[in-house]
Amino acid sequence: MPIRHSLCAPRNAMIKNFFKVAYRSLLRNKGFSVINITGLAIGMSAAILILLWIQDELSFDGFHENKDRIYQVWNRVPFDGKISCGESVPAPLGPALEKDLPEVERVVRVVDHYSRLLSVGDKKMLKSGRMVDTGFLQMFTFPMLEGNPATALNDVNSMVLTESTAKALFGGDGALGKIVKLENKDNFTVTGIVKDPPPNTRFDFDYLLPRSYFKLGEGQDFGWHDNSTPTYVMLKPNASFATVSAKIKDLKQRYDEEAKTMKWELFIYPLKRWHLYASFNNGIEDGGGRIAFVKLFGIIAGFILLIACINFMNLSTARSEKRAKEVGIRKSVGAQKGSLIGQFIGESVFLAFLAGLIAVIVVQLCLPAYNQLTFKKLFVNYSSVYTWVVFIGFILFTGLLAGSYPAFFLSSFQPVKVLKGTFKRANALVTPRKVLVVLQFTFAIMLIICTIIVKQQIDYARDRKTGYDKSNLVYHFMTGDIPKNYELIKNDLLASGIARSITKTNSPITERWSDGWGQSWEGKDPNDKTSFARFLSDEGLGATVGLQFIQGRDFDLKRFPTDSTGLIINESALKIMKFKDPIGKVVGDLGIDWHIVGVVKDFILTNPYEPIEPLLICGAKSRFMTFQAMQIKLNGDNDIAKNLGRAEAIFRKYNPEYPFEMKFVDEDYARNFEREKLQGTLAALFAGLTIFISCLGLFGLATYMAENRIKEIGIRKILGASVTGITTLLSKDFVKLVLIAFLIATPLAWWGMDKWLQNYTYRVGIEWWVFALAGALSVMIALLTVSYQSIRAALGNPVKSLRAE
Repeated sequence: MPIRHSLCAPRNAMIKNFFKVAYRSLLRNKGFSVINITGLAIGMSAAILILLWIQDELSFDGFHENKDRIYQVWNRVPFDGKISCGESVPAPLGPALEKDLPEVERVVRVVDHYSRLLSVGDKKMLKSGRMVDTGFLQMFTFPMLEGNPATALNDVNSMVLTESTAKALFGGDGALGKIVKLENKDNFTVTGIVKDPPPNTRFDFDYLLPRSYFKLGEGQDFGWHDNSTPTYVMLKPNASFATVSAKIKDLKQRYDEEAKTMKWELFIYPLKRWHLYASFNNGIEDGGGRIAFVKLFGIIAGFILLIACINFMNLSTARSEKRAKEVGIRKSVGAQKGSLIGQFIGESVFLAFLAGLIAVIVVQLCLPAYNQLTFKKLFVNYSSVYTWVVFIGFILFTGLLAGSYPAFFLSSFQPVKVLKGTFKRANALVTPRKVLVVLQFTFAIMLIICTIIVKQQIDYARDRKTGYDKSNLVYHFMTGDIPKNYELIKNDLLASGIARSITKTNSPITERWSDGWGQSWEGKDPNDKTSFARFLSDEGLGATVGLQFIQGRDFDLKRFPTDSTGLIINESALKIMKFKDPIGKVVGDLGIDWHIVGVVKDFILTNPYEPIEPLLICGAKSRFMTFQAMQIKLNGDNDIAKNLGRAEAIFRKYNPEYPFEMKFVDEDYARNFEREKLQGTLAALFAGLTIFISCLGLFGLATYMAENRIKEIGIRKILGASVTGITTLLSKDFVKLVLIAFLIATPLAWWGMDKWLQNYTYRVGIEWWVFALAGALSVMIALLTVSYQSIRAALGNPVKSLRAE
């Protein structure tokens, strides 16, 4: 036991001494310590926030137990010289897959059910659901709290609720076996309760209905020509992906003659690639999906952390003169280089630990705003051991990365030169510190350029003329009793002066819910395979939304009852059909001969970044589309709040069971820019953080150079140099570093943003002034950062600096 004690005592003393030295160093240099910890904390918190977002993206739908065997069936078809891919297929394909492919264990088709009214007694609420085949809960892992997943959706009148929906409808009472009324007409028995779906899944729902209900009351399958049903397959455990891919390729052509003529193909797409990789160009994955965004974020996280560590290195080595004598004395009394390296890296890890604690607090404070910005529900699971292991590993990695260079730099001092005061090297043209600062500003300038160009692209698309008038334009979905009371609601809104014009359509004006090919018209090229967007309207669409007619007129069922089979086309459709006089021409589509009554100028139906599609606006007789929305042009002479209040009273009068949910078209249109706006906001945020941390690094280098040249400055002042001259002398070195960073960053940023802009057909050009502005901003920021140290050094008393001479 005495031997053990003799070994432990020195070890304990060493550890105690280590913490004592680290603590004293921290207190002795409070300013540097605060800057070091602040820079590391900001870098670590930014990296943690980005990594949380990346983890959420990578884990999308990764919780399903059978994820390695689940695939979605996709279409692939040649169109206009290119191969197009689509993730919806014909509804009859599901049974055909089960019949013809023995490798398939289960097939599930999913139909979105949008918001529907659920009622239990006097309690009513709108909830979103899905209609699915009976094996949905066996294919996908949504744990059931009550009920049997194998039988819960077998009956056409069965319903599965999520836990939160069941509590909202039934409170604390058990929901299983209870009755829920859907849309005030159909009764469903609750046959299962599932846990609420996590936020990182494509299958968000409040309730599930059997798909057999879709056939009874919600619509019909239009056979092999209708590609509108998302279909999923789960292969048997030993099934070969290659074998199934070969068998499924021509399956559609067996059942559909048109598919054989047009060379339709099917392929299965694995679950693990749905969220991140589902972007195709000419039938092949092009890497342009969300994975590109994830990779970019990962690079940004790495660079921000690296820049924070570079800042730490610069500040640590800037203090080299103050710690040089400590190193010399410790080496003189027998300290080995390894122990000194351990001491300095240990101090770095200690500072990283303090910075990590601050970073956790910052992350927790920023998460609500960050979630709102990124449309996520991110959180840190502090109860998980895995979280703490990762966090400690992250701190150790940061501490080792930040402390490695200073540790080897400081421990390399030779004691004889240190104690003689001759250890300092002359200013070299290239030093590690200068390289690190150039790297910092290269990344900062790249982010500044990216921020400016992303904002330009958003503004460019936002300023594009939509082709219709969004002002005072609203819509309300045709819920509950609105379809049967439509004329009464319309008359009351017009008579009261709330609205100027009203029409009903199959979808909001900002969305396209139908498209297709195979239309016929006089003189059509037999090889033409153009796909047209479809829209449905009863009458007055042009007046309501402000379309501009270049030929013909709007639908008017009162004066022209045959307008129920009328057709309005846009300029893009006219160019394809090549009619010299289109009015009265017949276009066959979906079994109806439509006659053209008008031609409108092109208007943006969906994506403002893409070319406008050829469009068919069909009359009211369409059997394929149904009226789902009222488009209302509010009276602009009235106060909007009063308009909405009076409109709500009218809607509640004729549709009392449903909530009033009027939506503004301009707000819907603005959502087209959310992804780009997010990219721009995050780029600006990270650019700001990078610049801030880089400025701390510049401050460290300015301090180091001022200390290194203190005697030179003193001599220059004695010989008559002015404060301005000395400040310029010191500052120009930093400007050179920033200009070098600018020269490196410019081509890299141009290449990256040019590649990003290729994703948009309607895009802004990259102009020279963007780079000039970014360079000027970076130089100005650098000058403002170093001016304090430069001026302070220039104003110093030369007597003090030369006293040692």
